[in-house]
Amino acid sequence: MVCIAAFIILAVIGVFVAAISIFKPKIGKAYLKALKKAWGCLWKKVRLQKCETGFKDDVKNTLLSRVIIKHPKWVKPLSIIIEIISVLIVIIAIWAILTAIKSLLALWVLGSCNVTQPSACSMGAEMCGIDEEEPSNIFEATGRWFTEWGEIFEAIPDKFKTYNPEDYSFNYVTTTEQSLEKPIAVDIFDPGCSVCMFSYRNQKEAGFFDNYNVRLVPFAIQGADNTYKFKNSEIVVRYMFAAEQIEPGLALTIIDHIFTEKDEDGASYQTLINDYYSKDETIKLIEKWLKEAGLKKEKITEIRQIVDDTETTAKMEQNRDIIENQLKAKGIPTIILDGKKHTGLWKAAE
Repeated sequence: MVCIAAFIILAVIGVFVAAISIFKPKIGKAYLKALKKAWGCLWKKVRLQKCETGFKDDVKNTLLSRVIIKHPKWVKPLSIIIEIISVLIVIIAIWAILTAIKSLLALWVLGSCNVTQPSACSMGAEMCGIDEEEPSNIFEATGRWFTEWGEIFEAIPDKFKTYNPEDYSFNYVTTTEQSLEKPIAVDIFDPGCSVCMFSYRNQKEAGFFDNYNVRLVPFAIQGADNTYKFKNSEIVVRYMFAAEQIEPGLALTIIDHIFTEKDEDGASYQTLINDYYSKDETIKLIEKWLKEAGLKKEKITEIRQIVDDTETTAKMEQNRDIIENQLKAKGIPTIILDGKKHTGLWKAAE
C-alpha cells in the first residue's frame, strides 16, 4: 500500500512540481524518477504482482531516516503507522474517484450532481431542488451514499425514455385556449420558486403558451419533514385549484400576478409572499386579485370552502406522488414536451 499511496501523493503534487521545475530542473528530474517507480509498482499491483521492495523501502527510509539516528526504537511503530496512513490514503483516493464518477453520472441523468440535496450542486441546472433530509450520523450517510448509486442506475433508462404527457394523471390548470392542433406540454412549478418565475416569463416572451396546450401543475415543494420549502406556496396552490374549479382561467390570473407583477413600492409579489406576508396576508392578496378579475363575493366564499376541502388535498398529494416517484424529479421547474423531460430554467431559445 505504501507504493500506491506514494503514487497518489506524487500524482497530486505533480502540478506544483511542474511549475517549480521550470526554474529548478533537478527537482523535476527527481520527481519524475520517483513517479516512474511509483507507477511501476502500481501497475504491478493492478496485475496482481508484487511491487519492488526497493521502492517501498526507499519511501519508508526517506521518511524515517532522521528518526533512525535519534530514536531507533520508534522505527517499528512509525513504520506501522506509515502503513496505516498509506491504506487510508488509498481508501480516500478510491472514495474520491467513485464520488466524482457518481456526481458526474447524477448530473447527466438527474440534472444535479447531488442526488439527495440537488440545491447544493452548483454545477446542475438552475432549479429549485426537491431536497431530502440530511443524514444525522455516519451510518445513515454511508447508507445514503449507496442508495444514491441505486437511484442513479435506476434513472439511466429514463434518460433515453420518450415522455408522453398523457401517461401521467396530473391534476392541472390550463392556460390558453386548448386546440387539437397544438401538442400538449406539462409545466410543473412552485409559486415560490424564483427559477419557475423566470421560466414563466421566458415562456410568455417566446409564445410558449400559444404554441402548446400547456397544462400547468402547481406544486408546493416539501422536504422530508413535510415542511414547505416556501412558506406560502401551499396556500397559493390550494387557491389555484379552487379558483380553477369555479372558473377556468382564474388560476392563471393568480400565478400571472405572482410571477410578473410588483406592488406600488416596486417589490415583486413573489418576494413579498415568500419573505414578508403571513398566510392570512397572502389569502387577502389572492382574494383581492379574484375580486379584480370580476368574481363576486359568493363565488369567493365558495372558493374558500374548496381551498380546505379534502379533495384539494388529495389533488396535491397525487401530484406529489407523480412528480417525486414516477417522474423522479429532483427539482423544478420540470417541463414535459416533445417527448422529453426538461428540468430547470426554461430559456426563450429552447
